[in-house]
Amino acid sequence: MKLSTRQIPLANRRRGLFIFLGVAYIGMWAAMSPLLASGYQRGSAREETGTLQEVCISAAMLAPALAAILVVRFVERSGRVRDTLALRWPKPWGRAVRTCLLALLVPAGLTTAALVISTLAGHYPFGGVHWNGLGSWATAAVLGMLVSLPLFFGEELGWQGYLFPRLAQDGDRRSLIRAYAITGSAFALWHLPTLLMGGQYPGRPWYVSVPGMLVSCILILPVFTWLRLRSGSVVPAVLGHAFVSSVSVDMVVEFADPDAALDPMHMSMVGWPGWIATGAFVAFLALTGRLRPSFYEARTTPDPAPARTR
Repeated sequence: MKLSTRQIPLANRRRGLFIFLGVAYIGMWAAMSPLLASGYQRGSAREETGTLQEVCISAAMLAPALAAILVVRFVERSGRVRDTLALRWPKPWGRAVRTCLLALLVPAGLTTAALVISTLAGHYPFGGVHWNGLGSWATAAVLGMLVSLPLFFGEELGWQGYLFPRLAQDGDRRSLIRAYAITGSAFALWHLPTLLMGGQYPGRPWYVSVPGMLVSCILILPVFTWLRLRSGSVVPAVLGHAFVSSVSVDMVVEFADPDAALDPMHMSMVGWPGWIATGAFVAFLALTGRLRPSFYEARTTPDPAPARTR
């Protein structure tokens, strides 16, 4: 698949990038301002979010998509918004189903690997698998993820639909490395208001949580991008992001000793065990060429028709 944005004038592309980041970041801070003003702090990894927190988070997650749509429509004027941001169902259907399944299975496998690493290191208080209620828990977790799915379109239309392709340009090695690094960093720093309130790392100071989030996002972003490149659509990336932010978090709580304290830095996808598991998978994707758009162009380009003989 192609990510080229050469047809967009350079001045428009640069102006669009600044406007996109400005709207996405301002939207996040504005949405979180009621919580910041109230002095809210998340106390523990087991703490449930209240109604106000849910409303603020939901509004914030829509900001990147709003920013992307505004830029595509009024700054770049680069075509239909759906096509430009890859907001389409992957084709063919067989590949679509396989990629969507991978979007669920890969994060599940990475989370499991992180919990195993943390358990072996003595940090995760593994409480055993409760087989009797496992099916009910899994069903509830997946349903909850699906209900929140529209909000993750709000993020991925921005990061995968807009920002990564603009930075990757024609897909040469230097542009791709820059695109992965800058998009991952922008993705991480966009979370700064929630990090200041202990959202991802309860009880951790900002000078620990911010670097931790940078590492986490720079490592997980190539996984979401791989799903987007493989399918030519943001839909699998949305599924993968939704799983990591919901079901993966629930897995940490579900399989832990119910009376033990939980520290995400030592036992989750946003902690060092997750960095090891995700880093190994990203290394595999990079070494096999699966993080390059050209890998998928070669697979989807039809063979030339044989020469006709007289």
